[in-house]
Amino acid sequence: MTSSTPSDSAQQPEKAPAQAAEAPAKAPAKDPWDLPDVSGLVVGVLGGTGPQGKGLAYRLAKAGQKVIIGSRAAERARAAAEELGHGVEGADNAEAARRSDIVIVAVPWDGHGKTLESLREELAGKLVVDCVNPLGFDKQGAYALKPEEGSAAQQAAALLPDSRVTAAFHHLSAVLLQDPEIDAIDTDVMVLGEVRADVEIVQALAGRIPGMRGVFAGRLRGAHQVESLVANLISVNRRYKAHAGLRVTDV
Repeated sequence: MTSSTPSDSAQQPEKAPAQAAEAPAKAPAKDPWDLPDVSGLVVGVLGGTGPQGKGLAYRLAKAGQKVIIGSRAAERARAAAEELGHGVEGADNAEAARRSDIVIVAVPWDGHGKTLESLREELAGKLVVDCVNPLGFDKQGAYALKPEEGSAAQQAAALLPDSRVTAAFHHLSAVLLQDPEIDAIDTDVMVLGEVRADVEIVQALAGRIPGMRGVFAGRLRGAHQVESLVANLISVNRRYKAHAGLRVTDV
């Protein structure tokens, strides 16, 4: 009679578990300066007959961008466009908005809300860039106003629920923008928005202007600080007889 022995399987060592599959290599972080090509986009400038809007239209058109300036009066816009040259066209605000891929809002603060509300349909689906600075003035100089929504850009976002609203181009000197003797605008443009891809388009647009650079500066909730800083720059300009801009260091 043979004695019972443990089964062969119990005596054999367990097989080593299958080696875990190698984890896929992590994609390298996107270069923050890898910006899209925006050269083929049409830019509309609402309030394009005012100093800031006219200056931006001139610089972008001179850089090769297709630009349509808008005004409440189409005749006024067409006259300003003819003066600017570089292929700039003029139209009323509604037509400029309809025909553009990117729309820069450069209207006076006191007409900001009514203008955007009246163009809600034309601006639907558009990338809107608000560069309006809510300011007041008294004997002590310029001071920032805070809209109920928090900032001009946030007011635009509230009034234009079907648009993609960003904020940029707040700190530019209209005098320098319109001066044909100046080849490059030595400044950075702080760009804010909720969608990074939209912000990068605006950064790239700013970069079309020689000397200028667009820098990501956060979400729209930070727009009030950026808009307000213009009051400080006005004080700088008055004291030093300058046309000051901004540079962000170490980026």
